[in-house]
Parts: sequence; structure tokens; C-alpha cells
Amino acid sequence: MKVRVTLEDGEKDPIENDDLKGPEDVTGNNSERYNPRESEPHWQKVWDERKSFVSSNEDDREKYYVLEMFPYPSGRCHVGHARNYTMGDVIARYKRAKGFNVLHPMGWDAFGMPAENAAMKNDAHPKSWTYQNIASMKTQLQSMGFSLDWTREFATCDPEYYAQQQKLFIDFLSNDLIYRKSSKVNWDPVDHTVLANEQVIDGRGWRSGALVEQKELTQWFFKITDYAEDLLNEIDNLNDWPEKVRLMQKNWIGKSEGLTIRWELDAATAPEGYCDLEVYTTRPDTIFGASFMAVAADHPLAQEAAKSNPELQDFIEECRRLGTSVAALETAEKRGFNTGIHVKHPFDENWTLPIYVANFVLMDYGTGAIFGCPSGDQRDLDFARKYDLPVKAVVMPEGEDASSFAIENEAYTGEGVMINSSFLDGMTPQEAFDEVANRLANVDTNGQVQGERKVNYRLRDWGISRQRYWGCPIPIIHCDNCGIVPVPDEDLPVKLPEDVSFDKPGNPLDHHPTWKDTHCPTCGASARRETDTMDTFVDSSWYFARFTAPTASSPTNPKMADEWLPVDQYIGGVEHAILHLLYSRFFARAMKKAGHLNVTEPFKGLFTQGMVTHETYKTASGDWVSPEEISFEGGGDERKAIHKASGEELKIGSIEKMSKSKLNVIDMTAMAESFGADATRWFVLSDSPPERDVQWTESGIEGVWRFVQKVWRLVDDAKAIIDNNEDSATESFDSEALLKAAHRAVDQVSDSYENLRFNRAIALIYELTNVLSKAVAAVKHNPSVKERTAIRVATTFLVKLCNPIVPHVTETCWAHLGNTSILADETWPEADEQYLKDDTIILPVQVNGKRRGEIEVMKDLPKDQIEDAALSLDAVSRILDGQAPKKVIVVPGRIVNVVV
Repeated sequence: MKVRVTLEDGEKDPIENDDLKGPEDVTGNNSERYNPRESEPHWQKVWDERKSFVSSNEDDREKYYVLEMFPYPSGRCHVGHARNYTMGDVIARYKRAKGFNVLHPMGWDAFGMPAENAAMKNDAHPKSWTYQNIASMKTQLQSMGFSLDWTREFATCDPEYYAQQQKLFIDFLSNDLIYRKSSKVNWDPVDHTVLANEQVIDGRGWRSGALVEQKELTQWFFKITDYAEDLLNEIDNLNDWPEKVRLMQKNWIGKSEGLTIRWELDAATAPEGYCDLEVYTTRPDTIFGASFMAVAADHPLAQEAAKSNPELQDFIEECRRLGTSVAALETAEKRGFNTGIHVKHPFDENWTLPIYVANFVLMDYGTGAIFGCPSGDQRDLDFARKYDLPVKAVVMPEGEDASSFAIENEAYTGEGVMINSSFLDGMTPQEAFDEVANRLANVDTNGQVQGERKVNYRLRDWGISRQRYWGCPIPIIHCDNCGIVPVPDEDLPVKLPEDVSFDKPGNPLDHHPTWKDTHCPTCGASARRETDTMDTFVDSSWYFARFTAPTASSPTNPKMADEWLPVDQYIGGVEHAILHLLYSRFFARAMKKAGHLNVTEPFKGLFTQGMVTHETYKTASGDWVSPEEISFEGGGDERKAIHKASGEELKIGSIEKMSKSKLNVIDMTAMAESFGADATRWFVLSDSPPERDVQWTESGIEGVWRFVQKVWRLVDDAKAIIDNNEDSATESFDSEALLKAAHRAVDQVSDSYENLRFNRAIALIYELTNVLSKAVAAVKHNPSVKERTAIRVATTFLVKLCNPIVPHVTETCWAHLGNTSILADETWPEADEQYLKDDTIILPVQVNGKRRGEIEVMKDLPKDQIEDAALSLDAVSRILDGQAPKKVIVVPGRIVNVVV
């Protein structure tokens, strides 16, 4: 992508002109223009040759582990990647300069369906497609100058990596952390594969378009629910995580305290052999507002009723095509089928309620059955209105009149007072909860307890079986004699066969003529390999531990893992706030139980960065068009996007997250080639707080390119002053003020880096640049010793403060200043406390209560002098127009108000 830059002072475009003159020698000789095309490859080579970013497990300095979520090797990096990895790189470079032994590794989340899809589409093997993409993306990342320790690189599809993952599987199995059972899955009948919930769109497979079925399959599960309470409790100790992520994790685990209630079936309507229906509820206080019961399509009672009711059977089949995700059930139209079966109310056997099969009830939550109280739940209210069921208010707000309070179109879910609820009337909902629980705890005539307190979790065990080729093989052998037999350690890894075919639907491992055939390691009989592969979330749930010793002959070197972990700063998108982080937290606990780790929480600090967004463009026929294909005319409201090839005016659409499907992706390398890696790095951090989205604009990157050039010229001008040994008796500027600005910048920028406030750091660096620029420009003749000292200190600080964000230009500046070291090896500057003391304060000045300006005065300035300073402001003197004010009110340390 070629971009023309709007320049100043008659400068030539650096992209369209090959006669750009860069530094004659990037190690220091002068040039009017900084040339990233020469400088950036040079310094990347220097860092590589010096092994500047290789971390040692033997280093006795304090350790710091910074990690960005590793990428899927799709083939190209866009500027969203640049933002993510620049954030981590700034922290890594800053901490390294602060004296830490920094671990900043990189790898590839390389298994998954996209590789198989590409294989089918392009007739390419997933392995070759993946490794070609890795090579391409690695080159891109290296061109950005990220301070990554490439000696620890691995891809999750490397047999050396998944061999250790298979070892973990076997160790988890032996520690009772894995089991196998029959489970409901989303099944694509055309592609013959299980689909994740996210791959079911409007009830159809995302690729085949076939109506998805719910199917029973035998699957492998990790026992994540064993740790539900621990995972929930420890969230409160993750103090360096965003609150929104902690809340999302809590909600996903979904702890609820409720009551399991047995409702007696009305014998006259119940199928033979069925006498009660067990329901789990978190709101037993609303039991007198119940108007219906609802059971899942797979509930045994629903299945029994469907045997004699073809219409109900058809409805159950429709429910199965909805998919299994909570999201799908919540967004689908709420539908039900009256089974004709009734239950008796626990507190009134003459009161019966109908049982519906409902499409919004999940069999694997609670008991697969609920009672519906329309007045207290919006979903139940919508259902009741649809099927003309009673709606009785049972909770009203304090102060309402029970005789007139009613529910119309919105359920009441707040606190209040119980009404229309027999012996519960007048109680609070919590008091009513306890009263119902106590009464139902009694044993009935059949010797059974009608109601029992129970804690439930929304979290479900993690099903990891996938019917596909490009994933980590599950290291299990099925023997008719011995049953399930783990593959012995000495036979790991179970490698994927390379001679596979994708010419028919289903799992290629099932179709392979020989791979699945083996012998039982226990009895020697003919046996069959497990052909399911692991969910790719498994691959990314422990990679952070493998980085601590990537060549160890076991999953971890426990000593190294314990020294490096937990990750001090983890960075990635908020879209991974639930599953990836939750699975990683589980894995840390499971690995601890299996003896591979001693830490419980894998990530001490977590930062979720915002996305990079861009405009979208469409043709009149609705086709997306990429930014590279567009030129622009006009500006403001008259701005037009023109398709270069056709000349058609395009529709400029909304600003959205960069997406390949909408073609609004800006390639990272294209930007680096046009403006330099440093300008790209600076821009993605500069425009907004890092947790918010940032909009990519050409004008923005052009402005940054000019700033990089300004820094280079400023350092060059400062060097001339520093090198001038001729002394002047008088000063051209306040050198003390410059030193104060420089030391304050060090203090405040350091704080900004510590707290990941990158945009604030940039704003502070801009301020120091402007102050230094004014000082340099003020020097008329030979500078004084104090001036040279102040400019040398401020210039050194500026270069060092910029370095974590723009490492190439600052290395060039550092060399140009005559230093023989490289900046990557330099220590972080320290602010001198004497320059951080505030001797002055800023006081706003009002006239008749309206702000007109501000004055900067010494803290201990007498009141009369503060009045004089306020009255001398231009805005104030213009209003006074030679007249004396009625009075001047000085509030010490806060404000001055002039009354006229």
C-alpha cells in the first residue's frame, strides 16, 4: 500500500520519491532527514547479533514476564496486531531498562479449522499452509522491531509441543481430572462434524448451511467444575485485572443459591411410572406466582410424553436444531408445547399447573425443569402472554398498594414486599425464600424431602473432543479387551499422519486407511486410536508455562516455571475475557495437581486493549472495497471515496473493527514500509487510552511521521549546541526551567509506563519536546555551560523516554549524540527530587464568576501581588477598561475572582 504524505516546507514525499536522503551512517553522521528504510533494518540486525532480547533462566536479576496473547498464523499482520504487540513491547523495553531480567516470548496458536478450510479450498496441506503463514508473519513482526525472545519460539502444531500436551492429558487422566461420557453436541449432518456454539448461525452450520442437529456423541471432558468455587473465589484476588473481566468471569461461572423442589405430578395426567417433577429455582419466594412448568426437550418426562404424541416429537426435533448455546436459546423466539401433564402446587394440592416442553430450558442446567413465575421474570412473562397463562403479582415495591399493583408488559424483578402469597405476605423476598425452604424441608408421607437448599453453577465441564484433523491427537487407544488405554510416554507424540485426504466430509483421521489401527500397549491385541483431536483452546491454555522452558523434556521445568510465573503482565483482546482466561486458570490448577506447576493463577496482571477501527466502503451493488483500492476527493462533508479501478463513487460506511470480511484491514507491513515501524508504533498508542478503540486515519499516521522527523532534527540541533565549547556569559533561556521540565517528564512518563497509560506518556513526551525545541531555538550564539548541560540532560531524557515506543529512531539519535553503547542496553533515567518540587501554582481567574484565564504564581506570593497579577491579565484589563474593580477576592491556593 503506497500512501502520499502531506508535507510541510516543500518537503518531498518519502514514498513516491526514491531520492530520499537518510543518515549517511545510521550510527551517527548527520542528515537533514531521518530515513527509517535504512535505520530500522540496521538496528534490528544489531539487536539480533547482540542477542539483546534473549532472556536467561540463569540471570539472578529480578524477573519480569510480559506476554501478549499469541496470534493465529492467518498469513498477514494488520495494525490491530501492531497495537497489541507494541503495548507489550513498550512494557518489555521499559522494564528491561529498569534493570529487570525480562521474558518477552512469541509463539503461534497454530491448530484449528481455518487451516483445514484452506486445505479444502486451495488444495494445500494444513501443515504447509500453516508454516508458510508463520514464516510470513514472523518476518512482519521482526520488521516492527519488537524486543521478542525468538529463541523460545514454538507453534502449537510442532510435534515437540503437542507431545507435551499429550503428556498433560495423560497426567490429568491419572489425576481424575478427565472423563468420557455421552453428551449433546451440535452436529452438522453435511460436514459430519461437531460445531462449536459460535459456528451455529440461525440454526444452520456456518460452512455447509445445513440445519444443525443435536446429537449424542461420546466426548472427552475436563473436570473444570471441580474448581468452580475456587475459580470464583480467587477472582476477588486478581487485583490487577480489569473489573469488567472479573465480572464476566463471575457471571460465566454463575454461582447461584437456590432450592430443589419436588412437585407431585397429577396422577390423572401423568405417564405411567412418573410421580413427581424435580425443579431447581433461585426464587422459591415467588412460588405462589407460578403459572406453568417448563422442561427441556431432552427431559425424560418430555421424551415419555412424545412417545404417544407425534406433534410433540416434531416440536422436540425443532428444539434440537436450535443448538446448545445459552446465547442461541436466549435470542430465539420463546416457544413451548403443552404436554397435557400437570403438577400439584406444593402448598395447595388442589392447585395444578400445566407442564410445557420449552425451547429455552437446558437439560444440563439445574434439573432441566423450571417453574415459571411471569410477574418476576421477563422471559416467563413473555411466555405467559403468548400462551394466555395467568400472571399474578407476588412482589411489589415498598409503598405500593397491594390491591391495585399489577404487572402489565414488564416483569418486576426488584426488592420489595411479598403479596398474594398466602403465609408469605408482608415478608421480604429473602425472608420468604427462607420460609419456603424451611417448610419444604419437612419429610413427606413417602419419606422424601420436598425441598432442599442447593448451590448450582452455570459453568459446565469442558468438552474438548473435536472431529477434525488439524489438532492435537488425543493420546488414547481403545482396546476391546482392556478398554481405554493411555498411550505410553515413550510412544509420545502420537503424530498426525501427513497423507490425509479432505475429499469427503467428516474427520480425515477416521478415513485414513492405517493411522487409527494399532496394538494395545497392555495386552498386545489389535486396537484403535482415538480419532478425535483436542479443542484448540487446550493448546492456548498452557503455552505461557511452556515458554519458561520451551525445550524441556517434560511439559515444564517446574523450577523455571515457578520462578517466571505468574505472568506479570498479560495483554490481549477482551473477546478472550471468558473462555481462554478461564481455561488457562483451570489448567494452572490442573497442572499444579499433576506436579507441573506450583502457581494457582497464571496471570498476575491483565490488560485488555481496545481494537483498531477503520471506515468501511461499499459499491452500489453492496460489495466491500478495501482502502488500498480507494482514492479520496474533497474534505469535510464533501469528502468522497472513489474506486480507483472503476471511478465509481463508493458509499463510506460506519467505522468498525478491522475485519477481513469487510475488507477494512490496514496491513501492518504496508504502513511500516510507507512511514516506518516507529511511526506505526507511535500512532497506534497515541490517539486514545489503550483500553479504548482507536480509529486508524491516514492523516494521523502522517502527523506521526512528521513528529519522528521533528525529533531527529531536534536532536541534531541539540547536538550542535552540546558540542559547542565556546562559552557565553549570558543565557538565552531559563536552563533551570528546562531541567525541571525534563526531570518532571521522567517522573510522569515512568508512572505512565508503569500503569500502561501509553497515550498519557506520549502527551507528556510532546510537552517535553516542545519545551526543548523552544530552548534550542532560543540559543543565539555560544551557549553557556548551564545551557549546554540543561540541553544535554533534556535531550538524553527525551531520547530515552521515547525509546520504548520508537526504538529505531532513538537508537539512531543516541548514536548521533556520540554514545558508543546502544540504547537497548542503557538504564532508565531517574528523576531528581529537587526538580519535582512545585514552587508555583496555577490559579484560575474569574470576572463576576466567569472564568477569563489563569495565572501562574509562586506558592508563597503575597495576596496583593496575586491581585496585581490577576488584574494584569489581558482579558481582565480589557473588561476593566481602565476602571478599578469593586473588589478582588483571593481564595488562597484555589481561585481569584474580580468583581466589577
